[in-house]
Amino acid sequence: MITKFDEVIVGEEDIRRRVLEIAAKITDDYRDREPLLVCVLKGAVFFTADLVRQVSIPCELDFMAVSSYGSAADSSGVVRILKDLDAYITDRHVIIVEDIVDSGLTLSYLRKNLTARNPASVEVATLLTKPARQKVDIKCKYVGFEVPDRFVVGYGLDFNEHYRNLRFIAALPEEELG
Repeated sequence: MITKFDEVIVGEEDIRRRVLEIAAKITDDYRDREPLLVCVLKGAVFFTADLVRQVSIPCELDFMAVSSYGSAADSSGVVRILKDLDAYITDRHVIIVEDIVDSGLTLSYLRKNLTARNPASVEVATLLTKPARQKVDIKCKYVGFEVPDRFVVGYGLDFNEHYRNLRFIAALPEEELG
């Protein structure tokens, strides 16, 4: 296992600052509403926890876990829901909280699935986007950072369940991907 990363893509302080900015925007946008933030497990846990603690209006939190079939580095877009929402979302303002929008296939599926449940609105907050890899056009209302077409880990993002606990986002060296 690697203990040192040569290329930090987004540092800890930059993440902290951007989370505060996104939380302030959500607070302003939903001032007269009580949004439901839907954390997509496992990768978005760190981002969601930090984000929801900075939102200064009433809000709720729920979780979904999905499995996207494909290789370790690529999503096929075939999604299976492993853990569904506990809350009913009809007429609710929903914000899907993601760690990264890569191909966009999984998020596209989630957005369609949740929209079919008749919420008042569905928006997306993502820590990272990787525009070079997007296969579908996904509109994210809240974006932390655009990252290059590299395999990134840290702050919830993993490689074989490792590196989620890093306080920064780093590029995984090619030799580690195998």
